[in-house]
Amino acid sequence: MCASTALSDPGSTAALLRKRVRLEERVFVPYHLQLQRQIEALVRSGDLPTGSSMPSERELADGLKLSRATVKRSYDELRRAHLLVSKDRRGGTLVQGVPRIEPHLQGLKDFSDAMRELGHAPATRVLERAVTRDRDMAALFGRPAEADFLRLACLRLADGIPMLRATAWYDLSLAPGIANWPGEGSAHAFLREQCGLRLSGARQSIEAVTSTEEEAAAFGFAAPGPCLRITRLIHTASQQPVEYTESVCRGDACRCWMAF
Repeated sequence: MCASTALSDPGSTAALLRKRVRLEERVFVPYHLQLQRQIEALVRSGDLPTGSSMPSERELADGLKLSRATVKRSYDELRRAHLLVSKDRRGGTLVQGVPRIEPHLQGLKDFSDAMRELGHAPATRVLERAVTRDRDMAALFGRPAEADFLRLACLRLADGIPMLRATAWYDLSLAPGIANWPGEGSAHAFLREQCGLRLSGARQSIEAVTSTEEEAAAFGFAAPGPCLRITRLIHTASQQPVEYTESVCRGDACRCWMAF
């Protein structure tokens, strides 16, 4: 399939929106949210490609017979979700592309390393960090029930855009130094350079899910949307599990591939 070409003329985008947007009066969803969700769907599907020029708030309001305040509220929410971006002081607005995550089914890469390779600036927002005991994790890692683990929940961003929400557990009996890792940057680099471990392989699974309300809010979605849940257990060269991660990746930014 060929990549979609950006609509450089706001008039062309306005015509597309007049044709595709359908606002319902007999539903208990306000117009600004209906409009936001439908524009969001067009961006995620590629019908509104990255770089397309959006019509002004007044032009779209006139075309859809809405108030300008309604369109402005929708645009503002879409900017907060990083799907639209202001291009200049005159208020011009463009469709902003979301960086792609490619969770390779072969090879070991963490989020920070993968994003740098793709030319994006990675960042981490730590949501929770604690040393804990967990019977299920102990069983997964083959450790006694009283074993300690570092549990880290975080939001991963690329170029300032929230891309995935992850929770990771690290075996402190195997890598006690990871307890000093603040959660930013590459965990794999820290395990190699500060803990002296050589990571050798992993078991990984990927499944389609719908985001929870909490995940949708983190990604800036107007409503729960399609995502990918990725679980991965990483072991060292001596086949000892050291990291287990559960990640939910936004579906409009994630593409999987496998090399044969």
